[in-house]
Amino acid sequence: MITFKTKKLKQSTIMEYNNLSVEIKDEIAVVTINRPKQMNALNQETLKELETAFSSFYNDDTVKGIILTGSGDKAFVAGADIKEFADYDKKQGKQMADYGHHVFNVIENCPKPVIAAVNGFALGGGCELSMACHLRVASENARFSQPEVNLGIIPGYGGTQRLTRLIGKTKAMELLMTADMISADQAEKLGLVNYVTSIDELMDKAFELLNKIKTKSPMAIRHLINSVNGYFNAPDGFEVERQEFSNCFETEDFKEGTTAFMEKRKAAFTGK
Repeated sequence: MITFKTKKLKQSTIMEYNNLSVEIKDEIAVVTINRPKQMNALNQETLKELETAFSSFYNDDTVKGIILTGSGDKAFVAGADIKEFADYDKKQGKQMADYGHHVFNVIENCPKPVIAAVNGFALGGGCELSMACHLRVASENARFSQPEVNLGIIPGYGGTQRLTRLIGKTKAMELLMTADMISADQAEKLGLVNYVTSIDELMDKAFELLNKIKTKSPMAIRHLINSVNGYFNAPDGFEVERQEFSNCFETEDFKEGTTAFMEKRKAAFTGK
């Protein structure tokens, strides 16, 4: 079990995986990739466990948000496990990319807010994994890079697309082609991360953000995530927004939110 420097995780509920630690406290799930000897590198088993864990959160009313991080203070995820794919052929490479895309899409489309707490190196698949999350908080020692061209390949888990979306084509092209590593402060300036903290304050900041989001309508957050993702993934993002906006009117949260506003009281959302 991974112990964080925060009082918020005491007496948590634990679910066991081989390569993950999952703790749930106060309606927030903390998913920790736990392969410290491998710098938390993503092998296929870890990807499968991430898919299982995040899929379980979709309809779990006890979970209002998720924090994804890596064990220790050296690496969030130091890339994919190169030993697994060093001898792959084209067909196997395509299968690897297909499954990686699937798992990261499960995370990106999660109806609950997902924050990556980047506690060290986020390289290759690790950088791609952080970008699949809705928000990113990085510790001061965090480093980001897409170094795949050094191996004679390119990012295969969505990195060419998400990096370009987040920081723009010009800078993304530079980082992808040079494989340069950037600091947490540089990542924040580029818009790749939302906040930079000390390593001791990293988890507290992630909790702070999710605790603020928890006070909002869970149904509205769900429709908001779908709408924002629609900007990138749908032929017409504006149509997605119109549909998600109209969907809100059928929810109990909408009725509660508008009633609470008119009655000048705090809304008690149920997520229905």
